[in-house]
Amino acid sequence: MILGGNTLFRFKNLPIRWKITFLSLGIVIFSLLIGGIILLGYMAETKEEELSQRTLITAQLVAQYKSVQDEINNEAASDILQPIAERTRVINNVDYIIILNMDRIRLTHPIKERIGTKFYGGDEDPAFSEHIYTSLASGDHGYTIRSFVPIFNEKSEQVGVVVVGNVLPSHRELINEIGNSLLYVFIFATIFGMWGAWLLANHIKRQTFHIEPDQLARVLVERTATFNAIRDGVIAIDQNEKITVINQAAKEIVNAHGDVVGAKIHDVVPDTRLPEVLKIGKPLLQREFFINNRAILSNRIPITVQGKTIGAVAIFQDKTEVTRLAQELTGVQAFVDALRVQAHEYSNKLHTIAGLIQLDQGKKALDYIFDLSEEQAELTSLITHQIHDDSLAGLLLGKYSRCKELGIKLTFNQNSNFINYPEGTTIHDLVIICGNLIDNSIDALVDTNKELKQITFSIKEAEDFLTIQVGDTGEGISENIKEKMFRRGFSTKQKDGRGIGLFLVRSIIDRIEGNIDINSEVGKGTVFTLQIPMKRKVGVRL
Repeated sequence: MILGGNTLFRFKNLPIRWKITFLSLGIVIFSLLIGGIILLGYMAETKEEELSQRTLITAQLVAQYKSVQDEINNEAASDILQPIAERTRVINNVDYIIILNMDRIRLTHPIKERIGTKFYGGDEDPAFSEHIYTSLASGDHGYTIRSFVPIFNEKSEQVGVVVVGNVLPSHRELINEIGNSLLYVFIFATIFGMWGAWLLANHIKRQTFHIEPDQLARVLVERTATFNAIRDGVIAIDQNEKITVINQAAKEIVNAHGDVVGAKIHDVVPDTRLPEVLKIGKPLLQREFFINNRAILSNRIPITVQGKTIGAVAIFQDKTEVTRLAQELTGVQAFVDALRVQAHEYSNKLHTIAGLIQLDQGKKALDYIFDLSEEQAELTSLITHQIHDDSLAGLLLGKYSRCKELGIKLTFNQNSNFINYPEGTTIHDLVIICGNLIDNSIDALVDTNKELKQITFSIKEAEDFLTIQVGDTGEGISENIKEKMFRRGFSTKQKDGRGIGLFLVRSIIDRIEGNIDINSEVGKGTVFTLQIPMKRKVGVRL
């Protein structure tokens, strides 16, 4: 048992090439053995049929000899018939020919001692009733095929029986008969079997990158465990758009249940855009969308082997927590900017008031203070009553103070209103959109020599869309610039760190399936109009 266990252990640790070779060799040998057994059975059956026909024909031939018919009842019949029987036996290649008279006395026999003795075969009775037949008998030398044919004289009277027999060859004799052929077949089959097995094993090794099956199994287990441990969702498809890999995080995000490997990606994620990567063969990076009120960031990358795209993989992560922190930071930053600008502005105003007091113009100082208070109260009331979000309101107040500091007039549409966020957007998105559009208008006006430097801002919420409009009286935008202005890093200002704002605006609008319209006239100004749908299309766009 120990020896057998060690042998099995050594076999299990053999390389796959040798395992396949030994297995194939075993199959070849087993097939040859089964084939040999079938062939041996067929040969035995054929031999029996051949000997049956030979013995029957020989018996009929002897029974028709006239000398046999005439001399069978002669007292010296044995001396006359024995030579005839022996000559016929040799010519027809049978083992024995026995001629019996009606008393069942052997008149001929290959063994002379048995001539004149009575025949006891047990199967001869029908022959003495004029029947012709063949039987299988067991003798000293194995099984024998015997044919019985009655002998008739000229008067059609039965005068005896001819018994012709042939001993069936044994299995060993049959094997010896075709031994050389079987040996050649075995040798050639074994050689070609081993050669084919070796080629197959090498092919499998190449297909598995020369990694053994136990190593592949371990890699698969480790990969599966690793995929399921990753908090980011991972979905991979093949060139037929069937899912090949999906981890637990991805199932939770797209709300998939059960084993979906092998299913069509559209059956699991109806609105997926992953097959697009198969067609274009290029990655689609940093695309954001929302699933079940969770912000998701997706990267879709083609899987390429030897220059051919054979699949695609989507890696997506839940950005809900990061987005929440970003929103808090955005709100804080907006208020910090507003406080910084207002601190600078109020510093100037305090200097003005102090100067009027030093000039003994107390009444003018009071009038100046009342005017400032009334203006600030009116602006704050307008923004806070129409815009029900502190972060966006703080941003606009800060931009107003910044524009005033730069000598730019920022006006707010009296009919503006904002209460509800469009589905799939956050205050972080709206702060980026509004802040960058206003900053873009400030950049357009700060270096211009126009007397009227004005920016208009409007935000209106309707049932279907949230419309944001930012206009300025700058120099306008040429068609050439329009085509490039939303590219990452593009800016008409040759300064480091610029060219990001409008790119971020475009990225957000594309993600939430909104629309940007630019109405610009060179020398007169530009108006950006953004429409954001309040309801998103149903589906997941991985």
